[in-house]
Amino acid sequence: MTDLRIEGLTKAYGPDATVLDGLDLTVPSGSLAAVLGPSGCGKTTLLRVVAGFLRADAGTVTVGGRVLTGPGTHVPPERRRVGIVPQEGALFPHLSVARNVAFGLTDRSTRRRRAEEMLDLVGLSGYGDRMPHELSGGQQQRIALARALAPEPALVLLDEPFNALDSALRAGVRADVRAALRAIGATALLVTHDQQEALSTADLVAVVRDGRIAQCGTPQDVYGRPADPWVAGFVGDAVLLPASAANGTAETPLGTIELSKPAASPAGTVILRPEQLRLTDPGEAGPAGTVTDVRYYGHDAMVTVAVDGLDAPVDIRVSGEVRLRLGDRTGIHVTGRGTPH
Repeated sequence: MTDLRIEGLTKAYGPDATVLDGLDLTVPSGSLAAVLGPSGCGKTTLLRVVAGFLRADAGTVTVGGRVLTGPGTHVPPERRRVGIVPQEGALFPHLSVARNVAFGLTDRSTRRRRAEEMLDLVGLSGYGDRMPHELSGGQQQRIALARALAPEPALVLLDEPFNALDSALRAGVRADVRAALRAIGATALLVTHDQQEALSTADLVAVVRDGRIAQCGTPQDVYGRPADPWVAGFVGDAVLLPASAANGTAETPLGTIELSKPAASPAGTVILRPEQLRLTDPGEAGPAGTVTDVRYYGHDAMVTVAVDGLDAPVDIRVSGEVRLRLGDRTGIHVTGRGTPH
């Protein structure tokens, strides 16, 4: 088992610069967890502490039951059995692809065979004799993953490894990396600020805020049942409605909405996603408003509507062609359940 357990992890760079504030996180063996958060929230510091590049002020880090960081314990990076995939591959330019992949291997008799196995795993069989400058950006990232996996690490850390790739290439490389990690059952931690990347790639998503985990769960849980309005807005587009809750439903300016869980108090906020709203005929009974903006993305569009009786406009995600124009009147219908807060 190579589960990752982080408990009470604290790190400060000065008396007024606490970056990690008692952070707790558990990643089951064989899972890929994405650590998602805004700049300055502590993501990179977390990665560096787990890798052993930084000493924690307090807390523990264990992998497969082995303590790497703890009171009186700091295993150096080279003895942690942790593989790292940096942001831009960081391949050695003077070494061939095969020698890059085999760089961390000490058994000379198996280096070539292991390098070939890893290249096959990442879909680059036959590339061993090429030089890094002969590879595309996506290929270089896959070579960096192969190099990290070659020594059979207990844990793989991925430090925003897709940032340097263009958007057309990024999705394909993400899928290749995810498939390679799953093929060998690796436990991995992906640090990212890209919400779509976290939701589409990881088994678990841990949202970091001010040095702590604000919410951790499956992508479906974090997106569909956000812990609070901040998490909802950070993970994706959110519609926040004032509400009065009772008996599993809430009365809102958009009508009566079923709740996904019991409300903590009668008065509060209901969180919806824009795809839960539907445009209807303005003559129908129910809430209505005026279109104030339309943003077209190709696969869908976002229509902003100023709703009668609601201070803030709401965004509605629409599939297919949008016939509404600015100033048009429209009705609104809510589907699915809202999350109370």
